[in-house]
Amino acid sequence: MIHSLFLINASGDIFLEKHWKSVVSRSVCDYFFEAQERATEPENVPPVIPTPHHYLISVLRHRIYFVAVIQSEVPPLFVIEFLHRVVDTFQDYFGVCTEAAIKDNVVVVYELLEEMLDNGFPLATESNILKELIKPPTILRTMVNTITGSTNVGEQLPTGQLSVVPWRRTGVKYTNNEAYFDVVEEIDAIIDKSGSTITAEIQGVIDACVKLTGMPDLTLSFMNPRLLDDVSFHPCVRFKRWEAERILSFIPPDGNFRLLSYHVSSQNLVAIPVYVKHNITFREGSSQGRFDLTLGPKQTMGKAVESVLVSSQLPRGVLNASLNPSQGTYTFDPVTKLLSWDVGKINPQKLPSLKGTMNLQAGASKPDENPSINIQFKIQQMAISGLKVNRLDMYGEKYKPFKGIKYMTKAGKFQVRT
Repeated sequence: MIHSLFLINASGDIFLEKHWKSVVSRSVCDYFFEAQERATEPENVPPVIPTPHHYLISVLRHRIYFVAVIQSEVPPLFVIEFLHRVVDTFQDYFGVCTEAAIKDNVVVVYELLEEMLDNGFPLATESNILKELIKPPTILRTMVNTITGSTNVGEQLPTGQLSVVPWRRTGVKYTNNEAYFDVVEEIDAIIDKSGSTITAEIQGVIDACVKLTGMPDLTLSFMNPRLLDDVSFHPCVRFKRWEAERILSFIPPDGNFRLLSYHVSSQNLVAIPVYVKHNITFREGSSQGRFDLTLGPKQTMGKAVESVLVSSQLPRGVLNASLNPSQGTYTFDPVTKLLSWDVGKINPQKLPSLKGTMNLQAGASKPDENPSINIQFKIQQMAISGLKVNRLDMYGEKYKPFKGIKYMTKAGKFQVRT
């Protein structure tokens, strides 16, 4: 299936390669570099690139392209999911998934890739199993390995590998038993000039951190499970129970894992949490333009809108901007023409605004179209879809665990057209 994997940094350098079958020449990546040059943004590179003898399937994470080389027809999402699992494993092992971290732990990286794929087919991708096979690097372990010439590879087969629950190791013990669940929703929306919603959808995930002794069996139920559409589960979830009762029943992996991801696409269910009042004008024959922007919260159920960052790509004819923010700070790059306004937290009693003038090049014609506005924000303790966890129950063990649920909404690609 997967013949080779190439890791390419933001500069276009291949800094790591791994081959499982025959060695594939680096020149195959030339097709990827051509597609990269044609793309306007780094994330716009096509995920699947056909070549005369191969397919290149790639993902972009942490400014690194993970490019898999395939020689036969395979479901592309299968490969893409595996590449994301590779990135998540690196992040779990090294804390961050950066070029420097991968180069510093290159031996562990090759050991992990060798265990995760067997002859090009996914084998061990669960964090619990991998950590028993290959110990995560520590400063002490690295020093000992350097002196003795030993490796991080474990001597025994993982206990969970041969069980019916391969994602959970046996004999887990904790002094404090706790289970935390984070419901994180990302809203993508395009708002037109009049404030009407052109398109809006929500991508949601439920991330879990479960540290429970023994072999607990958990059930998680929701107030309104019918909201969830296009749901993707961790292998531990019993799918038939979900289909019949809309209840999540599972034996959880030990530690951090993603329980499920979901999609809410019907626009009547997607509430837009912020509104923008804007007045951006350029007059014909004038060397100045007017910039007036005000933000406010909407449908947030009293929750604060935080970490607000507004950015706008101004027309090429704009030389500089003289603006006055009522709160936060703004920057304007005269080379890229990018205006950024770091608002912070929105106070509903005193709405933040950014007002002033833009100076245009002498003799420049009026711009053909007004700039669009991109907004980033976070809202704590709220799921914008209205999803609510009803209860979490545990069976199979006698102790009482500490349970916690946290909600968060953040902006994905949130654009307002002016």
